[in-house]
Amino acid sequence: MYQYLISETTDGVARLTLNRPEVYHALNPGLLQELLQAVETAAADESVRVLLLTATGNKAFCSGADLTATMRSGKSAGELLRAYYNPLIIALRTIPKPVVCRLNGLAAGAGASLALACDVVIAQEQAYLSQIFVKIGLMPDAGATFFLPRLIGFARAFEIATTGRNVYAPEAAQIGLITRSVPEAELDRAVAQTIGYYRNAPTQAIAAIKEAFNQSYQSNLAAMLELEAAGQDKLSKTSDAAEGIQSFIHKRKPDFQGS
Repeated sequence: MYQYLISETTDGVARLTLNRPEVYHALNPGLLQELLQAVETAAADESVRVLLLTATGNKAFCSGADLTATMRSGKSAGELLRAYYNPLIIALRTIPKPVVCRLNGLAAGAGASLALACDVVIAQEQAYLSQIFVKIGLMPDAGATFFLPRLIGFARAFEIATTGRNVYAPEAAQIGLITRSVPEAELDRAVAQTIGYYRNAPTQAIAAIKEAFNQSYQSNLAAMLELEAAGQDKLSKTSDAAEGIQSFIHKRKPDFQGS
């Protein structure tokens, strides 16, 4: 179905795997379009409870923009961002399901932005993220200027963005840039545990939490209090809320169905 992407959906998990190993999964318009289509498909599929984003191999998650394809496109940098990158980042942030990134290797430039757009990032400890843009005279894009200061604060974000240095997974986890760093041999087990949790979690509640956190970046206390009230009204009428309350009362494990 896709040329640059492997898409598999089983047991409530939509697994999207970047597959351009010859260029370390660099992002060209074709791959970006395929990713956007796959994310939108997962969003519309009620059987999908969690989205996993990763790449083939163990060297790279994504090396960023394919500069050769960029130069051949005939479009300006701004045109390419507006046409291909920005819609994908918005789709990842607004899909009403948790997005887990299995960071199997380096994530540079827009590849790092792609990882940071996910809700949970689990990396093998030899992997690193790099805001490499400054080394070619450019600024971070694909959402990096939004995510970085919110995740790690202005001072750290400024230093990382203006030096373009490699931030290896252990440091990235320590400063809050990613969720977790694990030895390479433990990566798949750690990812499977996380996916297993979200696959059986109350999906609508997770979606409401994600939406609220997205809005809290630009909101105020009064608006967030109202959003919480409206969200709780909606969630309290779901089957999962009824199941959760009954399981709590009867001291048993809940069986959430995502509805």
